[in-house]
Amino acid sequence: MARLKGFNQEQVLNKAMLVFWEKGYQLTSIPDLLHAMEISRSSLYETFIDKQTLYCQTIDHYKKMRSEKKKALLNAPTVKKGIKSFFAMHIELAYSEDFPKGCLITNAAISLSSPDEKFNQLVKESFDDLENTFYEVLKKGQASGEIDQAKDIHVLSCLLLNLNHSINVLSKVKKDKEVLYDMIETILELL
Repeated sequence: MARLKGFNQEQVLNKAMLVFWEKGYQLTSIPDLLHAMEISRSSLYETFIDKQTLYCQTIDHYKKMRSEKKKALLNAPTVKKGIKSFFAMHIELAYSEDFPKGCLITNAAISLSSPDEKFNQLVKESFDDLENTFYEVLKKGQASGEIDQAKDIHVLSCLLLNLNHSINVLSKVKKDKEVLYDMIETILELL
């Protein structure tokens, strides 16, 4: 007869996510995870299989946590308001005291020296998904006349992707987030 889990899987997944976010995949040890998650080694392996699978699940968990930004981008009354809302939320999350600085995905991308193709693919998919979302929003803006037809929205979507990830890196070293809000205003003027 299978034992019932004595923990909330989402809560322990969130705790593991924070450890990976803070230390990175390579520097996170199983004892680090067990301590943070407050579960036994057998529970970790029975529930999450191994460190690699747990890491992949934390990335999926992270994406779900941050989905409100995407909703703000897609559901705004105008494209520019959506972009502004997305980045305002992004800046506040990147600088939040409730989480490690930066972004789990950006940190993973910076340390993409992993020979593990699954990790590399997860990060690439995350980047591609966000860039494609920016592209579709900008395309909608061109169709409505809000974005100049002459603008290359492929380049602009890549620029917005770059800005997204550079905010994550800057949040680790630059304490003044007001300059980031100024950057967003400058980008909006380019559109």
